[in-house]
Amino acid sequence: MAGHSKWANIKRQKARVDAVKGKTFTQLSRAIIVAARSGIPDPAGNFQLRTAIDKAKAAGIPNDNIDRAIAKGAGTWEGGAQLETIRYEGYGSGGVAILVEALTDNRNRTAADLRAAFSKNGGNLGETGCVSWMFEQKGVCTVVGAVEEEELLEASLEGGAESYELIEDEDNEGAEVFTSVENLESLERTLKEKGFKVGGVELRWIPNNTMEVAEPEIARLLLKLIDTLENLDDVQNVTANFEMADELMSLSLVC
Repeated sequence: MAGHSKWANIKRQKARVDAVKGKTFTQLSRAIIVAARSGIPDPAGNFQLRTAIDKAKAAGIPNDNIDRAIAKGAGTWEGGAQLETIRYEGYGSGGVAILVEALTDNRNRTAADLRAAFSKNGGNLGETGCVSWMFEQKGVCTVVGAVEEEELLEASLEGGAESYELIEDEDNEGAEVFTSVENLESLERTLKEKGFKVGGVELRWIPNNTMEVAEPEIARLLLKLIDTLENLDDVQNVTANFEMADELMSLSLVC
């Protein structure tokens, strides 16, 4: 089972630097609202909602806030703007492809904020479809802790996984197991039944091909752009199709 691109490694390294930021209450609450609206407002029968609630609880969001977000999604909470899911696409410095997933109650505001973020950091916001063909959406289960690769391979195959990637750094051992979007819930269940600790599940856009970034200035602009995008309240997730050396990543993140 072959691994995926280095984007996951980049995100993990970046997460260590940005750990104090985390996801805002607004972003996580919005994810719950959309999940509750897209299916039944009961986490027992709505995998997307259950996943969103788990992330919210892990971030320390109070139960009252979670219940209120579910009620808003179910339409039983009076007041509040209607949110919609929108995917934006563009290019960063060096022609790197970038996908931005957003939840917004004002398309014009979000588009303006994204356009400004791209233009100020060496990129440009493009038209729908300009880069999405370079990515494929997958389901991802994150296994926490040291794993025996043979056991992981056996469980992954049984659970219908397509591939996995070991996480091999001293601060964050584990693995990421990839599958089709439709099979994510089944894979999570199989991994747990086989004794693996699943720390999280998510849908992620995986680049089909990646670009190697070797210039420090391009790396700095790219990471600054991603930081800027991720700090926007309307933005839920950012994905790009580049790779860079660990040393360059470290230098760029502290600039």
